[in-house]
Amino acid sequence: MSARATVADTPLAGVVVIEPAVFGDDRGFFYESYNARTFEALTGQAPVFVQDNHSRSSRGVLRGLHYQIEHAQGKLVRATAGEVFDVAVDLRRSSPTFGRWFGLVLSAANKKQLWIPPGFAHGFVTLSESAEFLYKTTDYWAPEHERTLLWNDARLAIDWPLDGEPLLAAKDRAGIPFADAECFA
Repeated sequence: MSARATVADTPLAGVVVIEPAVFGDDRGFFYESYNARTFEALTGQAPVFVQDNHSRSSRGVLRGLHYQIEHAQGKLVRATAGEVFDVAVDLRRSSPTFGRWFGLVLSAANKKQLWIPPGFAHGFVTLSESAEFLYKTTDYWAPEHERTLLWNDARLAIDWPLDGEPLLAAKDRAGIPFADAECFA
């Protein structure tokens, strides 16, 4: 994420899209996927990342909407292979965008990243035959504090780009409605 990277605000307070400067030629490409100084210059924030996660999913797999009510995680997310539709939901009661969601396509081709600060639920659905998804977190996974919002909650009305029903893990099928969710101050 070099100094020529750009950042764009989203409709959710604190969530931003980062586009790294990509240098390419007939040999391929190079870009900094993360640089602490550049991240702080672009966002005004200096999170400390403690864990990197990497998942692979096939078409139609929907993961989420996950968050940790304690040890809340900020996440810097990107797709390194394939394409996903990535979603953040604001769960901060004090936020002007509380209860709203934002989604965008992250792909190996567009190399966009999404910064989701603590206080949001997060999830994605795989749009390509398969996708590899990487994310940095600001706190460790704490399964005892993990919560899952119902991916298709009518109150949230997320416009998932799905052809049919998604493939879900048991915990995602058992997600709770937004109205019953534990939220942040």
